[in-house]
Amino acid sequence: MMSQYNRRSALKKSLLTAGAFFAGQGFSYAKTFLTGDQAQQLIFPGKKFSKQDVILSKAQIKAIKFASKVRVHHSKLNAFKASDGSWFIIDQVYGKHEFIDFAIGITPSGSVKGLEVITYRETYGHQIRNPKWIAQLIGKKITDPVKIDKDVKNISGATLSAVHITDGTRRLLNTWDLVLKKF
Repeated sequence: MMSQYNRRSALKKSLLTAGAFFAGQGFSYAKTFLTGDQAQQLIFPGKKFSKQDVILSKAQIKAIKFASKVRVHHSKLNAFKASDGSWFIIDQVYGKHEFIDFAIGITPSGSVKGLEVITYRETYGHQIRNPKWIAQLIGKKITDPVKIDKDVKNISGATLSAVHITDGTRRLLNTWDLVLKKF
């Protein structure tokens, strides 16, 4: 007869094994809505861009972080420039648990021309793709707060995704101001 201790031990091992199996199955959710080229054409229809090798120095990263109050995760930008000085940048921010890939267009005067969510990996919070919510970011400049509950409304059920997309927008506006407009 199996003792109570052995039954608990066997059950615990079974649950750990099942948990490891299911964790390995990758129950993540990812939905790709656009390619980078498609996002670029939605934000800047018909405009031609060229890939730019923009690698931020430690001093630039520190200045951007200080100005935007947002951490810079990568020193290399996935950035494209048009002949008129417009910029198209593909970047990532955290949602709640996973990365969100998004693209932003910045005009030669430094305002947000458009924003598109490229890939969303969370199982909820997809409301950040709502055109009415994104419209709040259009036209924002470095002189605007670009902050949730200041000049951008939050989204119930997508709070962290909304905060992080807003923060990412503010960080990229500061990147434009401190680095790209002189590039």
